[in-house]
Amino acid sequence: ERTAGTRARILSAVHACISELGFARATSAEIAKRAGGTWGAAQHHFGGKDGIWLAVLEDSFERFAAKLAEVPDDAPLAERVRQFVARGWEHFSSPHYRSTFEILIHASDVLPRDSLWRERMEAAWARIWGEVFAGERLPRRRAVALQQFTVASLAGLASLRMLEGEAGAARDAELGLLRDALLRELSAA
Repeated sequence: ERTAGTRARILSAVHACISELGFARATSAEIAKRAGGTWGAAQHHFGGKDGIWLAVLEDSFERFAAKLAEVPDDAPLAERVRQFVARGWEHFSSPHYRSTFEILIHASDVLPRDSLWRERMEAAWARIWGEVFAGERLPRRRAVALQQFTVASLAGLASLRMLEGEAGAARDAELGLLRDALLRELSAA
């Protein structure tokens, strides 16, 4: 329980640090200070910054998956699409995603080259997609393309939000286009 609490504090500190200061200024000392511990404790739990970055990515994806798991798989397709996009946007517009985005931008510099995290995340994403849209049988290539289109759309809209700030334009029209595209493609299956 204590270990889980320490890990959670460190991950929370990383999310907050990157969201507020940016990736480059998320130093070991700043992370440890915000976590209320030492950098040695962080290394003990994660093995160093690469381990922390991977843990943040996994934590972010788990949060995303938890939001999508709330979409009722027995609802009509239009309602599942509406909730799927709404919950996806909740995640992509969150401070947690902002820290994820920063890590992903710098991923080639900070993540181990032999890491399998991308494959694990893609497999988990495909599983979640399959649970929400189990009845809609798209050809595999089309389903993968639609999944990537969805993530790219949400990530792109989140990027615009980051550039525009909190006072930026509402994303309702763009999210509506995403809902329409998903509904059209999934209905065609």
